[in-house]
Amino acid sequence: MTPQSAAAELRGVTMSYGAAQVVRGVNLSVRPGEFYSLLGPSGSGKTTCLRLIAGFETPDSGSVHLYGTDATRQAAYDRPVNTVFQDYALFPHMTVGQNVAYPLTVRGRPKVEQERRAGELLELVHLPGFAGRRVSQLSGGQRQRVALARALAHAPKLLLLDEPLGALDLKLREAMQSELRTLHGQLGLTCIYVTHDQGEALSLSDRVAVFRDGQVVQEGTPHDLYEHPRTAFVADFVGGANVLPRGLMGSAATGSAAQYALRPERLLLASTDAPGPHLTGRVQGSGYLGAFTRLEVVLDGRQTVTAHLPPLTSPPRPGDPVTLTYDPGDLRPLEPEAGG
Repeated sequence: MTPQSAAAELRGVTMSYGAAQVVRGVNLSVRPGEFYSLLGPSGSGKTTCLRLIAGFETPDSGSVHLYGTDATRQAAYDRPVNTVFQDYALFPHMTVGQNVAYPLTVRGRPKVEQERRAGELLELVHLPGFAGRRVSQLSGGQRQRVALARALAHAPKLLLLDEPLGALDLKLREAMQSELRTLHGQLGLTCIYVTHDQGEALSLSDRVAVFRDGQVVQEGTPHDLYEHPRTAFVADFVGGANVLPRGLMGSAATGSAAQYALRPERLLLASTDAPGPHLTGRVQGSGYLGAFTRLEVVLDGRQTVTAHLPPLTSPPRPGDPVTLTYDPGDLRPLEPEAGG
């Protein structure tokens, strides 16, 4: 992708805090209008990369480009971006309307424009009539909506979101995910979203970069990452997977990979004489999760696998022998981990 076509681009970026290198040669490119997520465990470098794009940090080496311009040394306030944080960062002494209009206030925009824009944005985030309220009168979900409205006040070309839903409960988080995706489509925003929640990344994103130890280990669409993980780390982190050695899979394994990923929902209970490949073992535990029954099975080879089965009214009990089967086409060959 050329710099002119990229909304944001990191080229060979490295960053250290003291002796700890937290970003190691990261390259990524975000297209205009894209919802792009940085996904990884804590300490993997994703938030630091977001801060580099925002201008809150300067890389030790490499460069940051925004819409074709080298912004590596550009001050944060000169960049066409705005950031939504997990902790909201709202001003408690201001009303909701004043919070939303604050970016326009510091730019010296007329009072009538500030009030009009705040009203429009509060309508957009489903908080009409809230302009006169205090922040202390809002719920967590309402505060996050206000923070989002404020970030949109001066129409940034690029919206950065740093785990903005992490403090919300499950139902609110799911509702806000839907609203974010709707707003992204309505406004034609370019969004870069940091999260450690793989479900959130898969449901929101056009593309996802998976981080580990300061590097991007795989990038692709949610479908690509889930269906074709390259390594055991990606297979397990993005959706959860059984990582199985080639020897355990027998003739069902094709190619030369030493390990294969098999998603839990691709395993089925079967009789020992049913056609197809088999995995036999004993139940270690089970749990009813509404949409499926989770079964933990210790195979005869001592490896434990997880199966997500259709809801069972009488699931096998711990210690019961079971046979699992699968379609060999659902096996995904894995590359060795870097340094492995």
